[in-house]
Amino acid sequence: MELLAVQLKQDEHCTIQDLADQHDVSVRTIARDISLMREQGMQIDSDRGRGGGVRLNRNWGVGRVNLAYSEAVDLLISIAVAEQMNSPMFLASLTSVKRQLVASFSPEKRTRVNQLKSRILIGVTASTFVQAGVSAPPKQVVRALHQAFVNRETLEIRYKREDGEISEREIEPHYLLLKYPVWYVVALDRLRKGPRTFRCDRIQKAVATGDQFKLRSKESFRSSLAEDDLVV
Repeated sequence: MELLAVQLKQDEHCTIQDLADQHDVSVRTIARDISLMREQGMQIDSDRGRGGGVRLNRNWGVGRVNLAYSEAVDLLISIAVAEQMNSPMFLASLTSVKRQLVASFSPEKRTRVNQLKSRILIGVTASTFVQAGVSAPPKQVVRALHQAFVNRETLEIRYKREDGEISEREIEPHYLLLKYPVWYVVALDRLRKGPRTFRCDRIQKAVATGDQFKLRSKESFRSSLAEDDLVV
């Protein structure tokens, strides 16, 4: 029915016979699906007479977005980042959106989301020199880093330093740092047994190991975060 709803919203009008032919089902099946959609609250308009048809009201769907938990978490974190950056544009409705999202969570999930938000750090805007050399990280790296960060899993990475040297690392991604528009992962490097900060777009490969770690406080990384030249 989802495909049918999308089609009804996009097309000006479709006859039930046209829909049956397009979806290779009977007229009775289409009529039944439309009846079920109306029972679910979808506003389906009908045009009677020759040349008429059915269509989904274009205004239907506002305020009816269904998000998976992980999608809602990502959206909440994005809102938190926007708020921390104090951008005056496009923030008028964010408080309302955030309130509605948070209200949809159980107390346990709210606690988890707040913990994730506290692990997102906002720094100063990156220099024009740094911005000039930034590229988008590979999608595979983004997915693996996202999983490891949310689940507190160690991550095996291949990292290319500024001087071009490539090394293999095993890291604990404790915090994410945004120096707009550049993202860094603030981590404990297990092989070097110390805190390090890695520029995300320099991570060439990343694999979550499934081995969980215990979150360390921000104070554990304070000395390294205070150094502008820390990024290795």
